[in-house]
Amino acid sequence: MSTAANSIPAHRTVLLREAVEALAVKSSGRYVDATFGRGGHSRAILERLGPDGRLLALDRDPQAIAEARRVEDRRFTALHRPFAELAAALRECGFTAVDGVLLDLGVSSPQLDDATRGFSFRFDAPLDMRMDPTRGETAASFLATADVQELTEVIRNYGEERFAFQIAKKIVAARSERPFTSTRQLAALVRETVRTREPGQDAATRTFQALRIQVNQELDQLALALPQALDALDGGGRLVVISFHSLEDRVVKRFMREQSSDELPKRLPLRFAELPPPRLRRIGRRVKAGDDEVAANPRARSAVMRVAERLAGGAERKAA
Repeated sequence: MSTAANSIPAHRTVLLREAVEALAVKSSGRYVDATFGRGGHSRAILERLGPDGRLLALDRDPQAIAEARRVEDRRFTALHRPFAELAAALRECGFTAVDGVLLDLGVSSPQLDDATRGFSFRFDAPLDMRMDPTRGETAASFLATADVQELTEVIRNYGEERFAFQIAKKIVAARSERPFTSTRQLAALVRETVRTREPGQDAATRTFQALRIQVNQELDQLALALPQALDALDGGGRLVVISFHSLEDRVVKRFMREQSSDELPKRLPLRFAELPPPRLRRIGRRVKAGDDEVAANPRARSAVMRVAERLAGGAERKAA
């Protein structure tokens, strides 16, 4: 049996040791790496699985799936799917009850470093920003049709940019003369508009983040995936989520809190016995990358990991 280490090129996987330890991998367990990326987490999980274990990897990026399919391991299956289709992917593989689900959110380093993808203003590239370039609307298409109000809401809500309205007005005014087609073109407009810059951050950072989230519907995808992951977990199974910005982390934190709360809602005429029992138990506090990891990989600085465990008696295991 070939190992994953021989099939996937090395890359800096954020919180690698911490995430795999949080999954508490069992030799014969079934696990899902719902964001394969370039396979760092998957490789580490496979190293801990025994011959009867199974690992399913998902990714919406065709380049990531191409890497995943180089893994020659009978315990491993890779599917080209977004994690919002987790339940369907599990059914396709023959099981729905699993012992752990890992979500490593956001854009990956290979996506950022590939100039052709349009995620980064460090390169002059087409304004694409799709994690799956085979489907959906590009950032250029969105910028060509959205009105000032929609642009303002996206840039403010997803980028937390206080100059969202000014940027939106400039985009709409400028596109009537020349459509936005390149990252350099958009970044230059934002830099001209945002006069007050945060130390160490490019003025275009927040706008690019907002457009990426909009194009890929990242928060909607996450909101769909978390309940599916919970439903799929067997008793004692772990849900491990790594977020890279506050919007993602807020969704994860709220979901885990709501699913683990056994407190009576205020001002509701309900008895405790009438409430649904909690389905999760939160494990520890949030985990952040240590100084050594951040020094080796600055992109790890914003990573936040949260862990929860499925309470016994929840999911019904279905036969494979």
